[in-house]
Amino acid sequence: MQARSKLLRSMDTFLRSCSAALKRSEEEGSAVHIVLGNEACDLDSMVSAITFAYFLAKTSAKTPKTLIPVLNIPRSELPLRTEGTYFLRENGIAEESLVLRDEVDLHALHRAGQLLLTLVDHNVLPGADSVLEGAVVEVVDHRPLERAPSAGCAVTSEPVGSCATLIAERIARSAPHVLDKQVAALLYGTIVLDCVNMAPEAGKVTPKDRELVALLESKFTNLPQRATLFESLQKAKFNVAGLSTEQMLQKDMKAVGGDDVTVAISGVYMRLEAFLQRSGLQQELCEFCHKHRHAALVAMTISFSDGNQPYRQIAVYSYSTRLREQLCQALENSQNPHLNLSTITSPYPHIKAYHQGNTLASRKKVLPIIKEFLRERERVVHAGTDGEELEDQFDSSCRTPPLEEEARHHRYSASRRRRQAAEDSGTEEDSQLPPTPMNSLVEGCPLDNGLPRLTADAIMEKFSRMAKEEENWGERDLPSGQ
Repeated sequence: MQARSKLLRSMDTFLRSCSAALKRSEEEGSAVHIVLGNEACDLDSMVSAITFAYFLAKTSAKTPKTLIPVLNIPRSELPLRTEGTYFLRENGIAEESLVLRDEVDLHALHRAGQLLLTLVDHNVLPGADSVLEGAVVEVVDHRPLERAPSAGCAVTSEPVGSCATLIAERIARSAPHVLDKQVAALLYGTIVLDCVNMAPEAGKVTPKDRELVALLESKFTNLPQRATLFESLQKAKFNVAGLSTEQMLQKDMKAVGGDDVTVAISGVYMRLEAFLQRSGLQQELCEFCHKHRHAALVAMTISFSDGNQPYRQIAVYSYSTRLREQLCQALENSQNPHLNLSTITSPYPHIKAYHQGNTLASRKKVLPIIKEFLRERERVVHAGTDGEELEDQFDSSCRTPPLEEEARHHRYSASRRRRQAAEDSGTEEDSQLPPTPMNSLVEGCPLDNGLPRLTADAIMEKFSRMAKEEENWGERDLPSGQ
């Protein structure tokens, strides 16, 4: 382990070696330990993945494995994470030394039996990656725990303001020699940003966040002044100049859903009034949802007053009136937390806009409301009591297929994921229907209205007809005279 540690004198050396080490492991068939952040890939997710992978690489006493931090977005989306790219650059980390999600095939590594996964800043894998669950060996997260306990997976979960706080605590307690100036600066800036400059009125900071920030400040007295650091990161984070609507929505987006539909929740860094004034916004939201297979979009805008007081607003879009109204009702009626929503004027008929009186309810606290809404919706749909007899209305300006096509896509994708999970675990789903052929998903498919309705009498009649046909064929094939 000492020889290994000497080879990794700095984080920069470690990161620059990752791509080559990954390629070598893929060729040799050796184990690859990926430290994976969440799909939003905000600064907390980036820094947590990078610093925790470096810590593991410096302290692993077991058989050496290739340790790779992976940012969970395609490289094409990295420029949209403005505060992340700015802060990494300020701390001497080059973008070309980073490994992005589209540069490593996690599913291929898993099928080959080479993958180990550590999740940071999230604790459950999204549906598309659920087949990788068996590879998860550790979780470090500050969100509500959603995963079931497992003997093979160590879990660190605590509701602090930043996942970087838990990473800093782990390093400081178990390997303080890893906590050099660069590592400390990365963790310190991330905690300060996530906890809104440690301001209690923002409702993010906890005693543990304060404890770790004080520890870093005491060990490294030349860290940037807190207020200056926060202002520079806020400026980079809220820099949306020149971004298209799609890029603004992708900049900080998470998606939740199930077999039926998915909902995108995007953090938007401007006042909602300014966002709603973007030309052709409703059509752009329609095209965004169709392109990314979302049935609805919740845009949570945030801005700050001169005194760093947060100001939150929410916009809800869906090209299905029924789904939009149901989702809005779930948000309006939520009691835990109570969002204290009040309607504000929207210039678009299919976008509902709100002022959010409860400024402490960040996206992390709104996500469970939407997840519960989708779970309840799925339960009701499966029970056949979702009010389908009521006529839905769709955004007539939306040049996309209606909600049902999106639902078919998600049901097909969920079916495919279940089959892949069964294949990976060596089991078969005897009761699983065969997948819908891909050419049956195009517009105008004869199955668009579902499978034919069959009754017991119809099935018995079919079998009887088949038996008679087989008997007739048998009689026709007999030689004459027999």
